[in-house]
Amino acid sequence: MKEHLPAWTHEWLQYGAPALQILLTLLVAWLVRLIARRLLRRLGEHYTLPPEMVMGARRVFTFVVYFAVLMVVLQIIGVQASVLWTAFTGFAAVGAVAFFAAWSVLSNIFCTLLIFTTRPFRLHDCIEVLENGEKPGLKGRVIDVNLIYTTLQENAGGHEGTVLQIPNNMFFQRTVRRWRDPSQAPGGIQGDG
Repeated sequence: MKEHLPAWTHEWLQYGAPALQILLTLLVAWLVRLIARRLLRRLGEHYTLPPEMVMGARRVFTFVVYFAVLMVVLQIIGVQASVLWTAFTGFAAVGAVAFFAAWSVLSNIFCTLLIFTTRPFRLHDCIEVLENGEKPGLKGRVIDVNLIYTTLQENAGGHEGTVLQIPNNMFFQRTVRRWRDPSQAPGGIQGDG
């Protein structure tokens, strides 16, 4: 086919074929991601999964798709698979050491997943984290749960308007008292909403 085209197009074909392969790879990745997002949304609705879990699954899947696209594109432009594998395993080893060094952060992230799945409390519940059964603990209305902390809005004991950020792994080391109806919570810890 190359011999039937003018000579000036031969150089363009050298770059055109990989560019077309890269565009097709990006298109396939976009379609896979679109289908996966819809599938995850439907699974979340069907099994009434927490929205946070569905969002996390979408982010993980998106990362995997984009990582695969990066590997395919690098392969198309001529980077050898052995070089890619060596680089990947080197980064994975460094990442494993970094994760081991950041164990408390990983513990909080894992406990966040447990909070979203076991649901010991929900947003806007009033809770108290007890040190033991005799002493009063940290009280407030849950206003946010992120990967590391759960944020409580304090509205009692002279701390009106302040917030507490409690590490998520603390909820699996202490007893948690919960009031779903803020009007039943003692000490006026009910919130605005």
